[in-house]
Amino acid sequence: MRPSRRSLLAATAVLGSVVAVPAPAAGAAELPAPGAYYVQSAVTGLNAADSAGAIVQHNPKGDEDHQRWTLRRSGSSFVLESADSAGSCLGRSGDQARTVACTSADAAWEATPGGSEQYALKAPGTNRYLTLTDKSAGSNYPAQVAIGSPGALASWFLIPVEPATRPMPSQGQRTLDQVTFLTTHNAYANGVDGGFAPPFVNFFPNQNRGINQQLADGVRGFMLDLHQTPDGAILCHNSCTLVSKPVALWVDLQRMTDFLKQHPDQFVTVFLEDYVDPAVLRAELARVNGLSDVLYRPDRTGVRENGWPRLADLTAAGHRLLIFTDHGRSSDEAAGLTRDSFGVMYQREWTVENYWSMGSGIGSSDWSCYSRWYGADTNVPLTRTEPGFRPLFVMNHFRDAAISGTAGTDNTKLADRARRFCQPAARKKPNYLAVDRYDLGDPASAVNTLNTYVYP
Repeated sequence: MRPSRRSLLAATAVLGSVVAVPAPAAGAAELPAPGAYYVQSAVTGLNAADSAGAIVQHNPKGDEDHQRWTLRRSGSSFVLESADSAGSCLGRSGDQARTVACTSADAAWEATPGGSEQYALKAPGTNRYLTLTDKSAGSNYPAQVAIGSPGALASWFLIPVEPATRPMPSQGQRTLDQVTFLTTHNAYANGVDGGFAPPFVNFFPNQNRGINQQLADGVRGFMLDLHQTPDGAILCHNSCTLVSKPVALWVDLQRMTDFLKQHPDQFVTVFLEDYVDPAVLRAELARVNGLSDVLYRPDRTGVRENGWPRLADLTAAGHRLLIFTDHGRSSDEAAGLTRDSFGVMYQREWTVENYWSMGSGIGSSDWSCYSRWYGADTNVPLTRTEPGFRPLFVMNHFRDAAISGTAGTDNTKLADRARRFCQPAARKKPNYLAVDRYDLGDPASAVNTLNTYVYP
């Protein structure tokens, strides 16, 4: 709209009151080694941050917002010392989490693995835990981190600031969720293939090259805005009113399908910002020659039970075009026709995605990395996983308006933001790096860098 693999144990107190850590059950996650961590709520995906002494939930923001904590071990107890303020530790005062002197008994914690690499942090000798407080209807979880009862709200990830990585498997062994793809935001808004917005807005295209050239340049993810007109499903920004010669969805999908027929070892993903009726979308897809030959249906191949397949197996089977919609399933069910019945996957069921904007088209940017789908009415943290299944991670890296100079500068920083901000925020490597003006700032180099390793 966050996290670690190994986690827990640690050290405390120069004064040294030693607190026993309960022995983990057989098969439980390991306790973490000493080092620098983010402490992230498993419920919201937000990080515990020091805000003038109060411990509050903040959007994950790497090393820029007092969110790093150094785990120190001493015997069988631990403290979490602020990386920005020596001698100040994540502790408690009454019913609230606050920073306290690391020598205080209120800085000590017991740690218990809770499954799925989550941990509970408990005040020694009590039944009081580091926790969130429940939210009221129509609101977010309160920002202030509390001290309270055990339960789901008291589950935390400890995410290494500098995580261990592994080399990328060989070409034939890497799975879809291990690979990163260059992705174009508003790929259709390029000023080459056709109109995409009313006059004046047309002067600020998100891309500068047509779909065929994007494919030739190595773009493998395409974000498309889809609107319903008397002509069918048309690609326009916000509205197709006053747009001159816009492109129909089937035209761009035909370009991609033809490319895949010519390049049988390639894989392409389409993300639809989708404002059309399901029947209209189905009719539009039916116009694409050869689409059924390349369409990938993860809902029919056991992905949720067994994880994502190897890319080599997908290409060998001809399953090379994956289409997502941001439309909700419930409204389609009410209409009597779901989009996945004709091969378009509901994105929230298969991916996680960070909030889409880094700010306005000029000036400073906000690099915090948090779920696009976190708010009063929905809560899908970037760290969401299921037994045997990890959603693909869509990392947005663009602003409200595509100003070429700003986009070019932002794109030079893509790899750094992915590594320091978004990768730890999601506890996974981005699979799709979505940018404006991919022809500027060499974002492909960031994709190449991420494709040298596997995290976690």
